Amino acid sequence: MSIRIKELTESFTKMLKGKTAIVTGSTSGIGLGIARALAEAGCNVMLNGFGEPEAIESERAQIENQFGVQAIFDPADLAKPAAIVQMIETATSEFGKVDIVVNNAGVQYTAPIENFPAERWDAIIAINLSANFHAIRAVLPQMRSRNWGRIINIASTHGLVASVEKAAYVAAKHGVLGLTKVVALETATTDITCNAICPGWVLTPLVERQVKERASREKISIDQAKQELLSEKQPSHEFATPQQIGSLAVFLCSEAASQIRGAALPVDGAWTAQ
Repeated sequence: MSIRIKELTESFTKMLKGKTAIVTGSTSGIGLGIARALAEAGCNVMLNGFGEPEAIESERAQIENQFGVQAIFDPADLAKPAAIVQMIETATSEFGKVDIVVNNAGVQYTAPIENFPAERWDAIIAINLSANFHAIRAVLPQMRSRNWGRIINIASTHGLVASVEKAAYVAAKHGVLGLTKVVALETATTDITCNAICPGWVLTPLVERQVKERASREKISIDQAKQELLSEKQPSHEFATPQQIGSLAVFLCSEAASQIRGAALPVDGAWTAQ
């Protein structure tokens, strides 16, 4: 039995060998977790995002060395459609093809609607929603030519429910789910799938900073700040992890998930079950 389990594990670990993927917003957090999971499954990956060049290069090199795949980085600003198209072209040139696109990049801003700066609205819609459209539009023709592709949009629980002071983010993430469904319908008779993952609270560097700020502001411990944050929304009182999101992304790329199409899959500790 142990030999069989080992064989299955090794098969799963390399099931995407020879495939190539772009993961936007992947220099840290959820995106990096997804990129690492795809690389562990044998996939060549293009990282994308902002950050310190030395840190990005360290992550890129670590992925190559640890998983034995090719990893490259593209600094495309996803607020610019032409840069997105160029990113797809660069990945195609470097890898020979793009099999998987994970639209993960996102930005956030909070304020009541009447005080919400118009330029912040435009930026959030551009990066959280429009960038997904431009990437899908650019990559879909080559996926159709090979009759294989996986498109994964990282939405949010806020694609399913709303919270106050997040008008642009909630609108964008609801839009991502609509876009996901349309692409799934338009590719329904092909071996191309499009789905959305909807994370709740995930323990990323950004969330860790929010926890520390809350602890400092309220003069409470880090653990108490975490529990207060989670208890407001997430009934499990536990954070999801980038590794868990990455494992789900790998599954969505597998043959087992070939008839999961247009789905919005929550990873939210029962947040949206309420």
